[in-house]
Amino acid sequence: MILHLTKRRKRRGFTLIELMIVVGIIAILAAIAVPQFIQYRQRGFRAELTSDLKNAFTAAQAYLSDYPGATIDSAAKLTFAGWLASPRVGWGSGNLRIDSGTVSLTHSQLPAAKNTGTVGCTGAITMPGL
Repeated sequence: MILHLTKRRKRRGFTLIELMIVVGIIAILAAIAVPQFIQYRQRGFRAELTSDLKNAFTAAQAYLSDYPGATIDSAAKLTFAGWLASPRVGWGSGNLRIDSGTVSLTHSQLPAAKNTGTVGCTGAITMPGL
């Protein structure tokens, strides 16, 4: 009876091919996830802008109820009526009366072509790209 006393070497760690496969899988997952994450953030920013437009319209209606002949032409008038802007949303322009005009707000984190929203005297909100 012959005994084989050779030691078997134990493998430690991973081979280069195994590591390359893992890195490739992670790269594919990142290539899928990053664009989705960017779109998710932009949808959130657009929702924030829409919310601020609705709140600005409500504040404008409150202000115009108190001062029927007035015109909303500054953020100060909306703030006086109770509008509190989100940190990334600012005054764009406006000339809103009780029966005509619009107020525009801009969002600092959205692309330039889609960063402005408008609310009219009827409460209709318009935003580019919708």
